[in-house]
Formats: sequence, structure tokens, C-alpha cells
Amino acid sequence: MLVGILGRPSSGKSTFFKAATLMDVLIADYPFATIKPNHGIGFVKIEDLAPEFGKISNPREGYVKGEKGKWRFVPFELLDVAGLVEGASEGKGLGNEFLSDLSAADAFIHIVDMSGESNGEGKPVDDYYPGKDIEIIEKELDLWYSGIFKKGWKTFARTVEMQKGKLAESIAKQFSGLKVSEEDVKAVLLKSKLDVEHPSGWTDSDVFGFAQALRKETKPMVIAANKMDRPKSKENLEKIKKEFDYPIVPCFAEGELALREADKAGLIDYVPGSDNFEIKGEISDKQKTALEEIKKFGDTGVQKVLNTMVLDVLGMVCIFPAGDKLADSKGNVLPDCYLMEKGSTALDFAFRLHTDIGNGFVKAIDVRTKKAVGKDHVLEHRDGLEIMTK
Repeated sequence: MLVGILGRPSSGKSTFFKAATLMDVLIADYPFATIKPNHGIGFVKIEDLAPEFGKISNPREGYVKGEKGKWRFVPFELLDVAGLVEGASEGKGLGNEFLSDLSAADAFIHIVDMSGESNGEGKPVDDYYPGKDIEIIEKELDLWYSGIFKKGWKTFARTVEMQKGKLAESIAKQFSGLKVSEEDVKAVLLKSKLDVEHPSGWTDSDVFGFAQALRKETKPMVIAANKMDRPKSKENLEKIKKEFDYPIVPCFAEGELALREADKAGLIDYVPGSDNFEIKGEISDKQKTALEEIKKFGDTGVQKVLNTMVLDVLGMVCIFPAGDKLADSKGNVLPDCYLMEKGSTALDFAFRLHTDIGNGFVKAIDVRTKKAVGKDHVLEHRDGLEIMTK
């Protein structure tokens, strides 16, 4: 699973990305500091399963943190791309590279500067309305999708009609580079009032509207309302909430980055997503003052953005492969935890572990109840299952 981080120049994208991944990336106060995309690992925060059994996990990937290993951080991929400006779909700025980089993303986190202290090109101003940034991003993404859809559309539509072809299948092929499936196309067509028997009769407005709906279906988006520590941010956020229907999460990426770096350096004990931390190292008065100012803000919201995207918007659940002793052959407790689509079954999980395990599936044992479940058992978030095979 890959989540793209996008936004206009100087919105705080790279700061958010570094706060989420602790990767060493360039953070600068000038536009297009990011040119080539940055790949990194973000984490979903969940309550770990091991403490329920009086144990502490030893993750192979990700990590546990907090008292008695309470919190588990499950990894997924993040991609930070160049800032997007108006006209990107026509190649302005780094538009072509930007859109190409985002093709493989399953969803987008849009970092929006709520302060109003810089404009759509990342230049300092006094009173800029952040809603314009959301409109620009929406427009460029829609033009990107419609541009792909319009290529040879009339010939394509007539061919589908004459050959009585499968419209959804044909459209999905046209968008295959953007991870668009036939099921995605069918879902959008079902919601539309378009004549699927005679697509050659669709107007330009119909084509654009369909492309827009397909974009929203296949690249869902969360708004990370960044720089909420600034004076006008709360006022702007309230306006944004009334105007747009995306999930919107307030955040303070710069504060989160400071906390995570201080934790990494051993100066504080901080669990991402917490509204507090404990000072445990020797720090200067200046460092202490800065950290205490961040504490006043409370939860910085960065972890909530990540959780909202993965668990709520993409609808994933975290599942543990868990035998009777909760440990692998080397004694590592619950070393693995997998992100699965909501609605996945025990058999889907078996195949996720290994093709041979899926093919040999007999039953699964729920580690909590010790009861056997069949291949059609629908997984619940934080389930622990032992797969029994032939």
C-alpha cells in the first residue's frame, strides 16, 4: 500500500514526511525544495495484541512503544512528491513529474498550509485563503484523469459500441497505469446517470464528470490541515470544514518533527499520537522552553492523519499471525502484523502469508477464543489467527 503526500510548494509536505518517517530529507523555505520524490515508511498506530497475554512483541517490521509495549506501529509506504502549482496537468512547475510519481499511489494526503501566510506558489503573503489550494489540487487531479480519458475517446467509444464490448473493462485498461480496476469503473458507472450502451453520445461535460468521479473513487484524499500553531489557522480551518467534504485533520508537523527527533536523541520519552511526553535527558533551558510550547498544543495530529487515512479512508484492518504460544521458532513474540482490506476472510489472510498456506487451508484458530473458524470468516481489526493446513 502506497500513500502519496501532495500539496502546493512550501505547505509543509517535507516536514510532515520527515515527521512521519524520520528520514533525512531537505526542508527549506523556498518552493520546489523537493524535486525527486522521497520514499519512506510511515506507521499506523494500534493497540498491540501481546499485552492482552502479558507479553511484549518483538516486531520484525515496525516497532512497539509505551508502557509494557502497549502501542504497535505497523508500517506502510509513504511518497513525498514535488509541490503542485496551478497548470501542473499542462506541465507547469514540476507537473509532469509530479503526476507520474503519483500514479502508483492508492490514496493522497493533501498537506494544506492553514496559516494563510504564503500563496499558491509558496511565496510569502499576509492573508491567503487555504481553500484555494484545495481547489487547485482538485482541479489538477481532475484534469490529469480527464486528460487520460479523453485520449482517443470518440474512436474508443464508437469501437466499444460497434463491437458490443465491455465498457468498464475497456475504461479500466485505459487507466491501468493509475491502479484503476474494472470494479472501480463499474462502481462509478453505477452511481452515474450516463448511457453506458451509447458512450459515443457522452458530452465533454459527461466525460469530465466521469473522470472526476473516478478520481475520487480511486484516489481518496485526506486533508492534513497543517501549521495549526499559527494565528489565523483556526479561523481558516473552520471555513475549510464548511466548504469541503474530505476528511480534515488539524496538525502541527513542525512540532511533531521536533518531538520525534528529541525522542530519537533520548532527550524525551514520546509516543507518537500522544498529547504528552516525559523529559528524561539533559536539555538546555532553550530546548525545554521549545518543547513545553509544543506540549501546549497537545496532540500534533500527524499520527491521527496517518491513522485516518489507512484505517478509516482506505478501510484497512491489522491482523496478527498468532500461534498458541504467540511466538515464532526463534522465540520472537508476534513478530508480524499485516494490513488487510476490511472484509477480508481467513482464507485471504492465509494466502497473504503464503500461497502454499492458502492452498492448504483447513481452518484458522482465533488466538483469543481458541475457537476454530472457517475460510469465510470475516476478519476483525486486531484479530490474531493461527492458520491450520493439510
